[in-house]
Amino acid sequence: MSAPCGRTATRSRCRVGGRSCGSERPEQPRPAPAGAQKKESRVKKILASPSAWAILALCFADLFVNYAVRLGYGVILPAMIGDLGLGRTGAGTIYNAYLFIYIGVAPLAGWFTDRIGARRVITGGLLVLGTGVLLLGRAQSLAAASLAFGLAGLGAAGLWVPVITLVQRWFAPGRRGLALGLLSTGYGLGFAASGVLFPPLLELASWRMAWTLLGAAALLLVLPNGALLRSDPAACGRRPWGESPGAPPVSPGPGEARLPLAAVLRMPVFWRIGASYALLSFGLYGLTTFLVDFAAGRPGVSLERAGLLATVHGLFQVVGVLVLLPASDRLGRRDTMVASNLAVALVLGRLAAGSPSWPELCALTALFAACYGATFPIYGACAGDYFPRQAMGTVAGLWTPFYGLGAILTHWVTGMLRDATGSYGLAFGLGAACAAAASLLMLGVPRRGLPHGPAAEKEGANR
Repeated sequence: MSAPCGRTATRSRCRVGGRSCGSERPEQPRPAPAGAQKKESRVKKILASPSAWAILALCFADLFVNYAVRLGYGVILPAMIGDLGLGRTGAGTIYNAYLFIYIGVAPLAGWFTDRIGARRVITGGLLVLGTGVLLLGRAQSLAAASLAFGLAGLGAAGLWVPVITLVQRWFAPGRRGLALGLLSTGYGLGFAASGVLFPPLLELASWRMAWTLLGAAALLLVLPNGALLRSDPAACGRRPWGESPGAPPVSPGPGEARLPLAAVLRMPVFWRIGASYALLSFGLYGLTTFLVDFAAGRPGVSLERAGLLATVHGLFQVVGVLVLLPASDRLGRRDTMVASNLAVALVLGRLAAGSPSWPELCALTALFAACYGATFPIYGACAGDYFPRQAMGTVAGLWTPFYGLGAILTHWVTGMLRDATGSYGLAFGLGAACAAAASLLMLGVPRRGLPHGPAAEKEGANR
């Protein structure tokens, strides 16, 4: 019906001059129910100021997918070798394409993290990672697979240094080992899941389906990371978790005073830790990438059974990060790393010396994996311990080429030695020597890092 007084109709009558005009009262907006208002308020609060634990949980998911891609390559590799007609050297070349791009871009990822914030870098990294992995699932040649995995490496560069930098900023120095330990279970569980899920998937479908599922998982994480991550607690009015109430407030990471790059490069501790990282990486990746292939080459060991070692590896990475990372908060990063690196050398030496039984191989894999899992977050934590806060991302990024150099060399060297000799013995022996040298180098690093106060930058420049 029409409204004679020109008002929008509602159920109640409108009165003009004390009498009813036969029209209806103007519609008034109804207030939302109190429960809905509270729910909307909570959502806005979470989006505006997430907690340190929400940040940690999302970063966990990022690492889970990222390392299911990186470490799952070794599980999917035997099927790719047969289908694409690759040798072990060619298989190492595909992985090295990933690593070349990764180590070339990672220092820039750290630099951008310190300047524009981790949220943008991580979100962009997931987008590129997912695209590269989807393309890998469609590759028909060595060249196409190398290009696709190289693109995945470009995305992955935004998913380690920015993630560990972000988590360290959201947790107080005395809680960083705990936080990084919990975070790092993500890559251990990602590897474990690949060892459980991929062998049956390879039987039922193909290696292409495995890469397609991983690529889709990376793309699904783009939106929540872009919406929820915050690059620094101070920027949204929070303190790092575990910081005492009386501690002086910290300024936001991106945009604060910078430590010159030249000052970082003049610090001897930077080079000692970097060289140790390179040597240890040679030993770690020589076994991890070729572990399933090494086991599957043993009499009576099927590919599916060999794939169980990836699960053992992944699960004991979780044990390692949950035990060694919190322990490093009390014992110090240096002493923890010295012991862990020596254990890696012992495992590789045993594998080089002879062919262990299946139970012994599982036990050696478990010990190796516990040290492997703790290695990368402990080295990453050194960026926060031995260098000022505003340089964490830059330092962690600059160490990535050291790590990448060791990983790239070991893939070619291990693959070529295996193709030339028919066994992995010589390659694993070389890895054991490198891990022992990495432990010796860490003995030259100070036991304790910087004090976390105003004098930190000045003291750091003298190290």
